[in-house]
Amino acid sequence: LGATHMLTGYDHLLFIFGVIFFLASFKDIIKFISVFTLGHCITLIFATFFKITANYYLIDAVIAVSVMYKGFENIDGFKKHFDWTPPSLLKMVFIFGLIHGFGLSTRLQQLPLGDDQGAMLARILSFNLGVEVGQILALSAMLIILNGWRKAASFAKFAYAANIGLIAGGIFLFFMQFHGYWHTSHPDDFPLNKDDHSHIHQDME
Repeated sequence: LGATHMLTGYDHLLFIFGVIFFLASFKDIIKFISVFTLGHCITLIFATFFKITANYYLIDAVIAVSVMYKGFENIDGFKKHFDWTPPSLLKMVFIFGLIHGFGLSTRLQQLPLGDDQGAMLARILSFNLGVEVGQILALSAMLIILNGWRKAASFAKFAYAANIGLIAGGIFLFFMQFHGYWHTSHPDDFPLNKDDHSHIHQDME
């Protein structure tokens, strides 16, 4: 289930794609992905075990912001447009890893994990292991594509456009998640009744 969630989590995949987009060194890839993995493992395990939760639409909206941030950072947007040097990328990847892990936790907490703490921890760790397997599979496919593309003349030509696409994808995901939050938190503001809204958003998921 964890692997499936990661492989179908477009926001997580887009962020990882943005992180490794310009990383040609295997050492750098391992360093950044390890920091991201550490971050999301911390919040996934501890937030789920101690039942710390939040509205998952809002958390996923923040995850969408992380996608926008990485795409904008990749095109050097902070320096070009704001004359501002962003924080250490390694630090930001860790922070966003914490947020991504919290997003995974909010979804996991919707499942019946049981009341026995030992069994619950085993299920959480099993889900987390699945997430890591899914991440490795997705990362492997991305690296194959990127390594092949970097050798082509079109990489330099379309790298900027690809990261603009990353920003656009983050914006789309942000508004999609905020739309879901608004529907579920303010059902009376829309013409359908509350039960219809709940049913529609369950179908969307």
